[in-house]
Order: sequence, then structure tokens, then C-alpha cells
Amino acid sequence: MRIILKREKCISCGSCVALCPKYFEMGEDGRSMIKGSKKNQKTGNFELEIKEVGCAKDAAETCPVQIIHIEK
Repeated sequence: MRIILKREKCISCGSCVALCPKYFEMGEDGRSMIKGSKKNQKTGNFELEIKEVGCAKDAAETCPVQIIHIEK
């Protein structure tokens, strides 16, 4: 599984960080980041391989602009 974040569309609301600080933090530019993620050069999205979804599911469901996706 992996978390995918379309970071360029982030509106800096911080809901993902509040719900899931295990995986998310705010970057220096005020946008959300996935801790330890790598940028996919083809898509421009940030991705992180995970074993358990945990709170990332809550973050994805709560994101007001729906830019967090969990891929199984």
C-alpha cells in the first residue's frame, strides 16, 4: 500500500497533520508533506509505501480538497 499526496493542490488547512501526525507534517512553505516520502518524477505527486493505513485513511477522508489517496 502507499499514500499519495498531490501536494501542489494543498490549501494548507492542516487537517491531515492534526489527524495523522504519524505520516503528515507541514512543510516550510505551509503545505502538507508525507514524512519520508519521495516525489514521483512522472506524476509530481509525493508517495510513501506503508504496511498499515491507520490514521492515513482518516486524513484522506477529511481532506477538504481530496488530494490524499491510499492505493492498495
